[in-house]
Amino acid sequence: MKKDNSSVRKNSSGMTATASLGQTLPLDQEPGAPTLLWRGTDGGEIRRTILPGGLRVITESVPTVRSAAFGIWVGLGSRDETPSLAGATHYLEHLLFKGTKRRAALDISAALDAVGGEMNAFTTKEYTCYYARVLDSDLPLAIDVICDVVTSSLIRAEDVDSERDVILEEIAMHEDDPTDTVHETLAQTLLGDHSLGRPVLGTVASIKGLNQAEIAQYYQSHYCPPSMVVTAAGNVDHAQVVKLVEAAFQTAHMLGKSAVAPAPPRIGSYPLHADGQVAIVNRPTEQANLVLGLPGMPRTDDRRFALGVLNSVLGGGASSRLFQEVREKRGLAYAVGSFATSYADLGVVGIYAGCLPHKAHDVLQLCRAQLRNVAEKGITAEELTRGIGQQRGSLVLGLEDTGSRMSRLGKSELVYGDLPSVDELLDRIAAVTQDEVAEVAHEVFGAAPTLAVVGPFDDNHDFAAALR
Repeated sequence: MKKDNSSVRKNSSGMTATASLGQTLPLDQEPGAPTLLWRGTDGGEIRRTILPGGLRVITESVPTVRSAAFGIWVGLGSRDETPSLAGATHYLEHLLFKGTKRRAALDISAALDAVGGEMNAFTTKEYTCYYARVLDSDLPLAIDVICDVVTSSLIRAEDVDSERDVILEEIAMHEDDPTDTVHETLAQTLLGDHSLGRPVLGTVASIKGLNQAEIAQYYQSHYCPPSMVVTAAGNVDHAQVVKLVEAAFQTAHMLGKSAVAPAPPRIGSYPLHADGQVAIVNRPTEQANLVLGLPGMPRTDDRRFALGVLNSVLGGGASSRLFQEVREKRGLAYAVGSFATSYADLGVVGIYAGCLPHKAHDVLQLCRAQLRNVAEKGITAEELTRGIGQQRGSLVLGLEDTGSRMSRLGKSELVYGDLPSVDELLDRIAAVTQDEVAEVAHEVFGAAPTLAVVGPFDDNHDFAAALR
């Protein structure tokens, strides 16, 4: 038996855990040597191996289940595109399923369908993920198919042309959805020329302008081992996963012989300033869709736990202030709530509401009043307790399936560079104080919010009055 290349410590629940990923950096770990990151009393383990060339493989074994989830995460999102390549990352996600050297498009789909598995992919503003969920006995098949798709896509001209119409249909579908449109409008208005303000799908003009050569070059330049993380969770064996992944990437000639440091998590600094702008998209809808947005916090900010509690109290559930004041007491809107989104270098927080157009001003005034109130007075002790409980419960319940566990591994390694245990996260949430929440509320909600509106309103409609 190989000796684990790590030290083990006890945590408050009696489980054992090793150093987090943030303390187990590539320079401290030899390529090919597995590192134990966490061990539970039920026999579950999280292990990490770096393959030659910088490819990271992380698994979480859950012996009590019969399923397995597998994913390949690529540190490439829409924010990495130049304006001329807008939408290329998402376009590429579609194309990778169109055929490889070994499989036609139908073969790719049929392989997982034949064993009752699930396979899909998604693109975000900062990363792309290709994943599958299968019976544990079918994990080798899932690894083979997903690795083949990611490493060996043909990116043929005919596929680029045929998929173009599919993506244009997808853009049209999102533009027909006022909820999607209002959030995109807020991002473009609040973030300005930052690449995070552009839509993940690109625009009709940018998609029509992309050609096979550009997309193929984009694929070859960015889909490389140092920027990839492979994760698996469920009834899995780390050594087997590493062996299968290594063989697949070697077949595709994507593993180097020497050690290459994996790409670090994206870290940046781009301060945003709320300026009270109003952006109106005139649509003949039966409902007004409203979003108030403000600069938030980057995901590595230690105050994110206080912000999470604050978000729960403000608009995170049926007991939240917004739900009670806007819907329950006054019946002004069916949908109302708050959100907090974080990226590497900035964040966005805000309130969304959907209401009848003639109620829009009243809803905005109530939402603005709640923002002012929490910014000036903070939250009560009872709200703090409830917000902490909601955050802790959501965290644990969200990790009840293998797909969620696999996703936690991928996002933690790729965008945080740190993998605290669930108990550590629960402790950090429980440690949030009223004063911390008050400080965050004053900083985040003290400024004038930017407003995005989609509904039957012309450019002369005066929403500014409702924001005062």
